[in-house]
Amino acid sequence: MSTALSLRDPRTCVPAEVWDREVRLLMRDHEMDRDLAERTFGQTVAYLVVAGENPDIPMGPTPAVDKGVHSFTLDTPHYFAFCEENAGRYIHHIPHLPEDGAAGPLLLSTTIQAIRAAGFTLDAELWNAQSVDCNQCYVGCHDSPGK
Repeated sequence: MSTALSLRDPRTCVPAEVWDREVRLLMRDHEMDRDLAERTFGQTVAYLVVAGENPDIPMGPTPAVDKGVHSFTLDTPHYFAFCEENAGRYIHHIPHLPEDGAAGPLLLSTTIQAIRAAGFTLDAELWNAQSVDCNQCYVGCHDSPGK
C-alpha cells in the first residue's frame, strides 16, 4: 500500500493580500528581490504552520527564514490573524542566543524533517539543508531522492 503525501502550498495559509504585503515588507526591509522575498515568506509560513501544529517539537528557523518570521511577527494584526487561523492560538517566537544551548544541526534537522513530513516543499538554500548533518538522508538532506 502506498501512502503518497500531498503537497501543501504556503500561499493557501494566508490571504493573497497578506502574502503580497509581507513579500513587499521583506523586499523593503531586507533589500530582497521579489523572488527571494516570496521564497522567504513561503518558508516562513511553512515553518510557522508546522510549529503551530507541533507545539511539543523543538524547532527553529535559519537566519534566512528568521528574517521572514521577524517581519511577519512585527505586522501584528496580520500575524495574529494567521496564528488564530492556522494554530488556534498565538505562535510565540523566542529568538535563540548562543548561551541558550540546544540549537544547531539537530534542531535544524528536526525542523526540516517536520516541515517535509507536513507536506511542505523545503527550499534547501534558505534552510542551509546542504549543511545539515543527518542520519536519515531520505528524509532530511538536500540530495535526498525523496525531495
